[in-house]
Amino acid sequence: MNAVSEVREVAVVVIGAGQAGLSAAYHLKRMGVDLVVLDANDRAGGAWQHRWDTLTMHDVHGISTLPGMPVPEARDTDRANDLIPRYFASYEAQFGLPILRPVHVTSVREHGDGRLAVESDAGTFAARAIVNATGTWNRPFIPSYPGAETFRGRQIHTAGYHGPAEFAGQHVIVVGGGHSAVQLLAELSDVASTTWVTRRPPLWRDPDSKFGPEQGRAAVAMVAERVKAGLPPQSVVSVTGLHLREQERAAAARGVYERLPMFTEITPEGVRWADGSTSRADAILWATGFRPDVAHLAPLHLREHSGGIALDGTRALRDPRVHLVGYGPSASTIGGNRAGYAAARELRAYLQPVTA
Repeated sequence: MNAVSEVREVAVVVIGAGQAGLSAAYHLKRMGVDLVVLDANDRAGGAWQHRWDTLTMHDVHGISTLPGMPVPEARDTDRANDLIPRYFASYEAQFGLPILRPVHVTSVREHGDGRLAVESDAGTFAARAIVNATGTWNRPFIPSYPGAETFRGRQIHTAGYHGPAEFAGQHVIVVGGGHSAVQLLAELSDVASTTWVTRRPPLWRDPDSKFGPEQGRAAVAMVAERVKAGLPPQSVVSVTGLHLREQERAAAARGVYERLPMFTEITPEGVRWADGSTSRADAILWATGFRPDVAHLAPLHLREHSGGIALDGTRALRDPRVHLVGYGPSASTIGGNRAGYAAARELRAYLQPVTA
């Protein structure tokens, strides 16, 4: 999309068209709010379109139905990076959501007379409020370790992972203690040798323990408390713990999940631990998660000294014109749906004195 010079006036700008952004847009439109959705991707699908080809619908941890349209029936073998983007595209068309793409938002700042200026490569949008739904995919996190620049092998984050075939016959060190690491170790170990490294001992959930909606809500509530206090969001898995699915049990039987502590140095040939022992590696796969993609909000000074953006529900405590969905406790698909509705409902009430 070519840049334009004029300023477009709109009540609400939704930034991002993933699960949470689409939910917010759906509810805002139904409530009669004038809006536009700016999405940085070339096509529908949010972060799902970028995931690896071997991630099937059998592997994903549940996809929540978007409001008003059920998820289509899927086979276990269907690729997640194909089926879910097609679902999102159908959803956008069905409800006529006003989405512009590809549009990259560069900053959100004060516009004057109480409005926000959403600046992008498609021009500036003057909005009464925004819903930020940019997620985390564009901010993969790789921790810094001495010697990283000397490694002769390949270093890759899960954001750039395409499947196990490219590592066939190699030795891969997988770093990270979340569900992605567990899943990727299983499929990599079919074609390569692996070493699993985590900063803390993995938190495994008792396979005989009950984990239902009540436990899930409790875990999300703990993450919500951190966000409300202005602390950086914590992953839900750090609260819920890990568990092995059926397709990962064969890898467990082969000893794939025998974890080592974090190494202290990366060498040209591999890694070195604190006791001086070393391991050769052809590749290091960083399954170390992501950080919220919110740098464009920096001019609004929303961050607390503790490092996070404090929220009351979805509303930024430092600016009632700004709502964040898909952030912290609403980063899951179910949470994103609920947050989208909550943000839309509160924004309609906020805008009524202006639009009435």
